Amino acid sequence: MHDCSNVCTTVLTLSDRMSSRGGGTSLTRRNYRLSSDSDKARATGIVNEKLLSDYLHHVFPSTKHGPVASLRKPLGFQDLGGHLENLLSEEEPSEEIRDQPVEGRLGPQPVVLDHTSGFEGLLFVDDDLLGVIGHSNFSSIRATTCVYKGKWAYEVLISSQGLMQIGWCTLNCRFNQEEGVGDTPDSYAYDGNRVRKWNVTTTNYGKSWAAGDIVSCLIDLDEGTITFCLNGQSLGTAFTNIKTGPGVAYFPSISLSFKESVAFNFGSRPLRYPVDGYLPLQNPPTSDLLKAQKLLGYVKNVLCSAIDTQEDRLLETDCAMWSLNGEPTVLITLAHIFNHFAPLMCKVYLVEDVLMNFLLGILEGGGSVDEHPLIQQLLDLFWLLMEDYEVNECLKQLMMSLLRAYRFSPIIPDLGFQIHYLRLTTAVLHHEKSRKYLLNNVLFDVLRSVVFFYIKTPLRVKEAGLEELIPTTWWPTHFDKEGKDERECKDESPDERLRRRAYERGCQRLKKRIEVVEELQVQILRLLLNNKDKTTGEASRYIFLNKFRKFLQENASNRGHPTALCPPEYMVCFLHRLITAVRTCWDEGNRKSLGSVRSEEAYVPPQLFYNGKVDYFDLQRLGGLLSHLKKTLKDDLASKANIIIDPAEIQAASMDDLDEDEESGAAQRPFGAAMGGALARPSWLSSPTLGRANRFLSTAAVSLMTPRRPLTQPEKVKVRTLAVEQRTEEDIEGSHGNDGLLLGRPVEEPEQPLADKSLLEIVDGIVMMYNLSVHQQLGKMVVVSDDVHEYAVALKDTEEKIARCPARRSDILDELQKSQKVFSEKLNHLSRRLAWINATIYSKEKMLDVYWLLCVCIRTIEHADNTGSLFAFTPEFYLNVAMNAYSALKNYFSPANSMEELPGYEETLTQLAAILAKHFADPRIVGTDIKDSLMQALASYVCYPQSLRAVERIPEEQRVAMMRNLLAPYEQRPWAQTNWILVRLWRGCGFGYRYTRLPHLLKTKPEDANLPSLQKPCPSLLLQRHMAELLSVDKDMAASFLNSVLNQLNWAFSEFIGMIQEIQQAAERPERNFVDTRQLKVCATCFDLSVSLLRVLEMTVTLVPEIFLDWSRPSAELLLRRLAQLLNQVLNRVTAEKNLFDRVVNLRLPGLESVDHYPILVAVTGILVRILVDGDRQGISRAASVLLSDPCFQLHSIQHLLGEGAEPSRSLPAAAPPARPVVGSLGSGVAPPIPSAAGNPGSTERKHFSLHAYTDYISEEEKHKVELMLAFLTEESKQAAASTAPTSEEDLCPICYAHSISAVFKPCSHKSCKACINQHLMNNKDCFFCKATITGVDDYNKPAS
Repeated sequence: MHDCSNVCTTVLTLSDRMSSRGGGTSLTRRNYRLSSDSDKARATGIVNEKLLSDYLHHVFPSTKHGPVASLRKPLGFQDLGGHLENLLSEEEPSEEIRDQPVEGRLGPQPVVLDHTSGFEGLLFVDDDLLGVIGHSNFSSIRATTCVYKGKWAYEVLISSQGLMQIGWCTLNCRFNQEEGVGDTPDSYAYDGNRVRKWNVTTTNYGKSWAAGDIVSCLIDLDEGTITFCLNGQSLGTAFTNIKTGPGVAYFPSISLSFKESVAFNFGSRPLRYPVDGYLPLQNPPTSDLLKAQKLLGYVKNVLCSAIDTQEDRLLETDCAMWSLNGEPTVLITLAHIFNHFAPLMCKVYLVEDVLMNFLLGILEGGGSVDEHPLIQQLLDLFWLLMEDYEVNECLKQLMMSLLRAYRFSPIIPDLGFQIHYLRLTTAVLHHEKSRKYLLNNVLFDVLRSVVFFYIKTPLRVKEAGLEELIPTTWWPTHFDKEGKDERECKDESPDERLRRRAYERGCQRLKKRIEVVEELQVQILRLLLNNKDKTTGEASRYIFLNKFRKFLQENASNRGHPTALCPPEYMVCFLHRLITAVRTCWDEGNRKSLGSVRSEEAYVPPQLFYNGKVDYFDLQRLGGLLSHLKKTLKDDLASKANIIIDPAEIQAASMDDLDEDEESGAAQRPFGAAMGGALARPSWLSSPTLGRANRFLSTAAVSLMTPRRPLTQPEKVKVRTLAVEQRTEEDIEGSHGNDGLLLGRPVEEPEQPLADKSLLEIVDGIVMMYNLSVHQQLGKMVVVSDDVHEYAVALKDTEEKIARCPARRSDILDELQKSQKVFSEKLNHLSRRLAWINATIYSKEKMLDVYWLLCVCIRTIEHADNTGSLFAFTPEFYLNVAMNAYSALKNYFSPANSMEELPGYEETLTQLAAILAKHFADPRIVGTDIKDSLMQALASYVCYPQSLRAVERIPEEQRVAMMRNLLAPYEQRPWAQTNWILVRLWRGCGFGYRYTRLPHLLKTKPEDANLPSLQKPCPSLLLQRHMAELLSVDKDMAASFLNSVLNQLNWAFSEFIGMIQEIQQAAERPERNFVDTRQLKVCATCFDLSVSLLRVLEMTVTLVPEIFLDWSRPSAELLLRRLAQLLNQVLNRVTAEKNLFDRVVNLRLPGLESVDHYPILVAVTGILVRILVDGDRQGISRAASVLLSDPCFQLHSIQHLLGEGAEPSRSLPAAAPPARPVVGSLGSGVAPPIPSAAGNPGSTERKHFSLHAYTDYISEEEKHKVELMLAFLTEESKQAAASTAPTSEEDLCPICYAHSISAVFKPCSHKSCKACINQHLMNNKDCFFCKATITGVDDYNKPAS
C-alpha cells in the first residue's frame, strides 16, 4: 500500500496549495482530502497499482521502444517526477550546441529596436522595444542586430497606412528629417503608401498596403537580393546585386512620418508568414517549444482517456466531453504535468504557438461557443494548478496574441480568420474568473481591446475575394441636369435592372457574412456587461463601466496626443456594437419590472449632470464651467434637487481653475509627466496591442528629456465625489433609500423606473463617444460613394462622346476608349468597396442605431430643459450630437437608406425643430461655439421642405418666440446667420428670386449639390405671417430691427466697394498674380451679405409696408429716407458705365463667382417696385418724393435695369434734373452704351445688363412693373426738376449738404436737416457741433428775408 500512502501525501499537498490561494473555482478542497491510509481505495477514486501503472504509461508513453507492455517497469506516482524529467530531456539539444552563435548574424538576442543610438528624429518606442510611432516629420530607427551572410527575414505589422519606408540599411547610412531608409546609397526600402521601392532613386513596385497588413522583409546575402512580401504573397525581387562583402552588414530599419506606427516581429513570436530557407533574426526557443508540445500531448492524453474502476480498465473517450470530476488520480497526474507546463506558458512565443493553436483546434468543430465546455474546464485547471502570477501572465499573453491575430489577419470573403479568433476570445471570456482578471487588468489597461469590435475595410478588393462574392457590379447611371443621381427606376433598361439586382444580391451575401462577425462582437460585450456574476467579487458590468469611463476620459482629454487616442474607425464599430449590447441588456432587465421604460424611449435623466456622481472631465457645460455653475446655481440645486454643495469644494474648484495654467500636473500634460516620464497608458497606434510608449526618443534637444518641474511635487486632485476607479456597484445602482447615480431627482422628473443605472451611464458614454470622433469618421467614409458618383458621371460623359465621335477620327476614339476602360475598372473596384462600406458603416441597422442616439439626445434635452435653470449643467455634447446625428442621417446614410422609413420620423423632426427654435437664443446657453452650431443647424433646417414643415408644426407660441429672436436688432450678436434664415423663409417670394443657382453659374459644376444653399426655394408663408404681425404690432422693435439692418447693409456694401477697389488695383499691376485668395473670399462674403440684407428689406417692405410709408409711426420717414439713400448708392455703384464693378466682374476671378449684376440689381428692383408700383397712392407719392429728393438719385441707373442707357432719342428729356457729382462714385462721365436686349456674358464686347435677358428668371408681369416704375419716375423727375427752386449754400444742411435745413435742436439751437438729426439720434444723443445732450428737436422754417 506504500503507493497509496504516497498518493495520499500528494493529494494533501495539492489540496493545501489550493486552499492557500483560495482558488475561485467550482472545485472545492474537500474532493481531494484522504482522511487516512485505511480509507478504501475504491471510495476515494485511487486505483490499484496495475491500473495506475497502465494509466500513467498511457498518458506518458516513452518514445524509446522498450519492452512490450507486459514486461515494462510498473510506474507509480512516486516515480512519475523522474520519469517525466527523463521524457522531457530525451531530445533536448546539449548546452554547447544551443549556445553556439549562428553564422552570418551579429548582435544581441533578443533582437529589439536600437533606442540608445540607432535612431534619428523624434519617436515613441513601446515597452517591449518592438513598436514605434513617428513623432516628427520623418524619423528613422534600426534594430540592434545585423546580418552579413545567409538568408534572413523579419515581419512588420502595419498599424497605419501612411508614409513609411521599410527595409534594410548599413551602419554607414546617415538619415535626417528629409532622408530616410532607401534615400541613401546602402539602404533599401519598400513604401506601400506610394507603391514604390527606394534606393536613392525610386521606381514603382508592389501593392498598396493598409492598416492591418503584414510586410515580410527578406534579404538573401548569398545571392545579393532583397524581396518583400505582403500578407505572405511575394511582391517579387525588389533589389539585386546589393553591396556585400567584408565590412558590410544590414540592419532591419524603418523611416516613418508623423503619427505613423508599426510593430516589428524579429522572431520573438512565430512569424505569421515564414518563408522556406529564410531564418528569423531572433532564434526561436527550440527546446522550450519541444517541451511545451510534449507536455501538451500528455494533457491531450489525459483528456482522451478515462479509468473505469468497476472493470479495472482504461477507456478511450471524446475529449470534447471531458470534465474534471474530482478524480484524484487524474488531478495528481495533471499536477505533475503542470509543474513543468505552467512556467512555459508565461512566454509569448509558446502561448502563441502552442496554447493558442491548441485552443483554436478545440473550437475547430464549429458549433456555438457554449458547446465547448472543455475550454471552461481547462481554464478551471489553469487557475487550480498554476500560480496566480502564471495564470495572469498566460491569459494576458493569450489575449494579446488573439488581438494581434484578429487585427492582422487578411480578409477573405467568409471572414473565416476573424470569426475563428473572436470565437476563442468569447470562449475565454465566458470563464468568469478569467473574465474579471482580464477586465480588471488587461482589456483596457494593456490591450487596446476596442480593436476586437472593429472590422477593417479591404483596400485591395481582389485579395479580399469580393470579386467572387459580388461578381456583378453596378452604379447609378441616370443624372439630372445638376448632376444629382435620379433615383427613378422606371428609366432603367432591363439589362441595367438585372445588373442592379445581381449587385444587390451580392451586397446581401456580403452583409450576412459581416453580420456573423458583428454578432460575435456583441456577444463579447454582453459578457462584459454581465451584472449577475457576483460570486467572485464585483460583477463584470461595474468593472467594465469604470474602465469604459476611463477610456472616454483619455480620448476626451488627450486630444493632442497621438498615442492615447482611439482611432475613429474603431470608435464607429465599437459604438454600434455597444448600442446593440446595451439595448439588449436594457430590454432584458426591464421585462422583469412593469411600467419601466423600454430602450426605444431611453434617455439620460438630468440628475446625472449636476449631482457629481458621473465625471465629465472638464467638458464644457451649456452654462459654462462646472465650478462656475456650482457657485452661481447652488441655491437652485438646494431648492430643486436637494443637493447641497460643500463650500470647500467650490473654493477648491475655483482655486483649481486659477492654477490650471501653471500647474496642470502630469495628468493634464499631453506627454504625461513631461517627455521623459512614462506615459501611463498603452499606445493605440504603435504595436497594435502591446502598450505603453514609455520611451520618448529624441535626437533634437536634450531639454525635451528633462522635465520642466521636479516631478515629486504632489499632483492637485480635483475635489469630486468619487474617482472613476473607486466606484462600487452600490455607488452606481444605489440601495434602499439611496438613489445611486440618480441622486437629486427634480420634481419635474417622473418617478417611473428607467433601467439599471449602470446602463444609463453607459448610454451617456455612448453619446460622448459619438461626439468625440464617430461623427467625423462617418463623414469621412462618404468619400467612396462620392468617388463612385464622380466616376459614373465621367464614364457616362465619355460614352456620350464616343457615340458622337466622327468615324474618321480614330485617334480620338482610341483615347476615349482608353478613358472608358480606366473609368470602368475604377468603378468595378469602387462599387465593390462601397458594398463593404455600406454593409459595415452605412447599413440600415447602423442607421437605426444613429437614429436611436438622436432620439436619446432629444429626450434627454427635453427632460433637462424642464428643470429650468439646472438645464445649464447639461454637457454641450448632447446638443452637438442631436444636430450631428440628424445631419449624418440626412447626408451620409440617405442615398442607400431613406430617412422617411425611420419609425416616428416626422415626430422626431418636429421635436428637433422645437429644440433648435427654442435654444438658439436661450440665455442659459453661454458657449459661443454651441450657439453658433445651433444657429447653423436652424439655418440649414429651413432650407429643406421636410424640415421646414417640421418647424411649422411646432406650437405657435414657440414659433412666434423664434421669429421674435430672429428679429432682434443686429448689433452685438452674430446676425449673418439669422439674416440668412430670414432670407430662406422669403426665397421664392421675392422679385426674380425663384432661382436655385445664379444664372451665370448654371454652366459650372457645383462642388456639392447637397449644400443647403443649393436647395430649391421653399418659402414659409406661415412664418412670414408671424414676422408681419410682430413688426406691425411692436413699433419700437420694428424700428430698431430695420435701423440695424440698414446699418449693416451700409457697412457690408461699403466694405465690398473698398475691397473691389484693392482687387482692381492688384489685378492691373503688370505682375497680376497678387490677389490674395482670402481677400477674394471676404469680398464675395460682403457681396453675399449685401444681397441677403437687401432681400430682408424687400421682405419687410412687402409684408409690412407701413413701417416705411405710414408716417404716423415715429421713425417711418427716417427709415424711408435711409432706405432711399442706400438704394441709390447701390444702384449708382453697380450701374455706372465701365465702372469698377463691371471691370471686376469681367475679370471672373476664382472665388468671386457669386459677384454679378443680377443678384444685387434684382434685389434692389424688388424693393423699388414694391414701394413705387404695388402700394397705395399716398405711399407711392411719399416714396417717390423721398427717392427723388435724395441727392444721389440718377434716373439713368433705373433705365439701366432695362438696358435703356442714355440714348439721345430716349433719355435726354428737356428738363433733365441737374447733374450733381455722385459722392465717391468711380465712374467718369456716362458714355452712351450700346442698346441691347439680350445680355450675353460670353461675348468679348460685353453687352449691357438688362432684365429682359433673364426670361427664365423674371416673369412678364415683373418686367411690366419695372417698365411702369421707370415711366412713373421719368414723369416725376421732370415735374420735380421744374418745381425745385435753387437753394443758396447757407440754407443747406451743414452735415450732408444735400437737403435744406429743416430742424433746430434744443437747448443749443444748432441746425441740420431732419434726416441727419433723426439718423444721428437713433444711435447717439449728443449734438453734432457742441456735444450738448439734445433734449428735443423743433421744425425750422427759414424766416422770410
